[in-house]
Amino acid sequence: MFKELTDARGIAGNEKEARDVMTKYLKPYADKVENDNLGSVIAEKVGNPDGPKIMLAGHLDEIGFMITQIDDKGFLKFQTVGGWWSQVMLAQRVQIVTRKGETIVGVIGSKPPHILPASARKQPYEIKDMFIDIGATSKEEAESWGVRPGDMVTPYFEFTVMKNEKHLLAKAWDNRIGCAIAIEVLKGLKDEQHPNIVYSCGVVQEEVGLRGAKTATHKINPDIGFAVDVGIAGDTPGVTPKESNSKMGDGPQIIIYDASMVAHRGLRDLVVDTAEENNIPYQYEAIPGGGTDAGSIHLTANGVPALSIGIATRYIHSHAGILHRDDFDNTVKLIIEVIKKLDRETVNNIIFD
Repeated sequence: MFKELTDARGIAGNEKEARDVMTKYLKPYADKVENDNLGSVIAEKVGNPDGPKIMLAGHLDEIGFMITQIDDKGFLKFQTVGGWWSQVMLAQRVQIVTRKGETIVGVIGSKPPHILPASARKQPYEIKDMFIDIGATSKEEAESWGVRPGDMVTPYFEFTVMKNEKHLLAKAWDNRIGCAIAIEVLKGLKDEQHPNIVYSCGVVQEEVGLRGAKTATHKINPDIGFAVDVGIAGDTPGVTPKESNSKMGDGPQIIIYDASMVAHRGLRDLVVDTAEENNIPYQYEAIPGGGTDAGSIHLTANGVPALSIGIATRYIHSHAGILHRDDFDNTVKLIIEVIKKLDRETVNNIIFD
């Protein structure tokens, strides 16, 4: 499942491959699987049909690029789709997916540093000056291969289990790990009683403004919402505790604050209490410079108590990230235990606390 989800190509607005994988894995455990009109997948599992609606959302899209121009020599200009740091882009392999679904491999190129002034070599290379080289010798040749403006470009990277088998390396962990959690929670509830209706979702276009979460939440009209996403891992050289305390393997992150929302206090407290009751490790995190789909979920209709839960991940928003398998397992376990508590009375107490 991890491999199929992360190897799938899917930038914002082009999530079909990832959606098809997620739908395949959701169907055996759902009473019904639907889509909204933007392409988010919504799997429903009914516990108590008169109970509250609980939404769990990972996002299908990954950061990538879109072809904007083909020059006369066959080099491709591109637009970033999602947030990229220029220093992680140069000389990285990418894959262009043509309209027919064919894959063309390329590499992100620039002027060689040897011909740049010394002052320029010390500066980050600007994304607007980069290009993609697919080996074409002319615009006509590139077009004959099916390349067109608007084509999706994603990192070219294969899912890998590292020497430490708990460490999983892949592109698109942001946020196929959230999609995997949504699948596994539904699987874990298959033979469990729960006093509510659960909606496990893979939403679209998170990386360009939390867009799919808006439409999916409108379709579901939930009483409670959870976003599951990646978070910053602070366990690499140079990161200070002031910047991030989170460590891979230390449990799910309870996001108390980010740029898109303040975590709902009552829901946060319920999740923390549940973790402690079940001896599930967890860690607090605040991310002032980023947001998750909970930022859209909580603003829908009259408001939805919402919380974001993160998986500490190294090297997010690059070609490859690393996360810890135990964090996945513990997040699934925690969310299942919380869902089993969310009856109508508990939800009302959270809303009106």
